[in-house]
Amino acid sequence: MKIILLGAPGAGKGTQAELISKKLGIPTISTGNILRAAVKEGTPIGLEAKSYMDAGKLVPDEVIIGIIEGRLAQSDCANGFILDGVPRTIAQAEALERHGIRFDAVLSLEIADSVIEERMTGRRTCHACGASYHVKAAPPKQEGICDKCGGELEQRKDDRPETVKHRLEVYHNETEPLKGFYEAKGVLKSVPDFGGIEETNEKIMELLGK
Repeated sequence: MKIILLGAPGAGKGTQAELISKKLGIPTISTGNILRAAVKEGTPIGLEAKSYMDAGKLVPDEVIIGIIEGRLAQSDCANGFILDGVPRTIAQAEALERHGIRFDAVLSLEIADSVIEERMTGRRTCHACGASYHVKAAPPKQEGICDKCGGELEQRKDDRPETVKHRLEVYHNETEPLKGFYEAKGVLKSVPDFGGIEETNEKIMELLGK
């Protein structure tokens, strides 16, 4: 089964991708991971991507799609895959189509911005050992102090309110239109927010007919 996971930053795409991957026995293809791997391996298209990255430019869609195409040709993708992080725009979706890459299901994780903002801005990370906390969902025993090593907890730049708001705006403007694109193709499946990881995953498996 060939699947795309759509959803705003902080919607839980990575967590759900991991669960679906285990249950269906298909790999998760994370754009960031395969881009870094292609650059590290020094493949021709990886070197092309590196030239843009070194110049501080965005890697063009066709280069990203070329790297994805190479990854999807590997044997572990024979029975399907989960794409996480691409396509981000209509242009990327159209590029995938031009390369003959089609999908059985596009899962859109529907979570309110207010929930995502609370979830992301509440995250805290220990600067010493990297342990993660959340001011409401999983607070440390002592405010601002890591339970594991006593290090100071900090809010990552990505989790600051202004950054979260900007990332959500980018998602709504650039990526959310993909829902209409794939709905027109009859493969979009909306996944409501059930609040819990397992409940959401059960709904996903039901929508996939598994």
